[in-house]
Amino acid sequence: MSRNELSLLVVDDDFRVAALHASIADAMIGFRTEARVGSIAEARTALVDHPEIDLALVDVHLPDGSGIELIREMRCDAFVVTAEESATAVRHAFTAGALAYLIKPFENTELARRLAGYAQYRRIVDTTTLGQAQVDSAVATMRGDRVPQARGDESSQTEKSILGAFADQARPMFADELSSVVGISPPTARRYLASLVADGQLVMKLRYGSTGRPKQEYRLPGVESAP
Repeated sequence: MSRNELSLLVVDDDFRVAALHASIADAMIGFRTEARVGSIAEARTALVDHPEIDLALVDVHLPDGSGIELIREMRCDAFVVTAEESATAVRHAFTAGALAYLIKPFENTELARRLAGYAQYRRIVDTTTLGQAQVDSAVATMRGDRVPQARGDESSQTEKSILGAFADQARPMFADELSSVVGISPPTARRYLASLVADGQLVMKLRYGSTGRPKQEYRLPGVESAP
């Protein structure tokens, strides 16, 4: 696996839910599901076998114990993804170190949006030192807040060009389509698109075909997705 990718562990005893969450992550550029497991014991084994795991999606109720207690002992980042709605569980999850708490059921796009936010968070914190503005931006990104970020003139102009292209086209587009319209490389387009999704300026939806991995479709908020 390329270290340009963020490695995921999915911990859920419902194999259908685990497979769905893994498919959402794998459809996103820059993410890869390293393992899917259904118990705390299996999660511990996976963490030993794959020490490079960056983020775990963990259910609260597992056959052999509490996913929250598992998070306490993990060295990687974690999201709680569960149907548990009690305030006690939410408090304990954040005390244990969870970065997010998602209550099932939720739209697939919500998990995708949170993962995009996590990718942006990692880009901010993967450095030797951080100033207060960077810390505040990292925290806000994980909360899903839109925070003005200091961007260079070139970066700002590229974002304006991307948003302008969506406004002109008035329809959803894939990253490869956008790269052709704006005149930037597909990897650059994907990087900007992920940032704009995390900022809430674009919406991303997974489009499933008859075969292969789903593709990421982007649109402005309020613009209807393709049927």
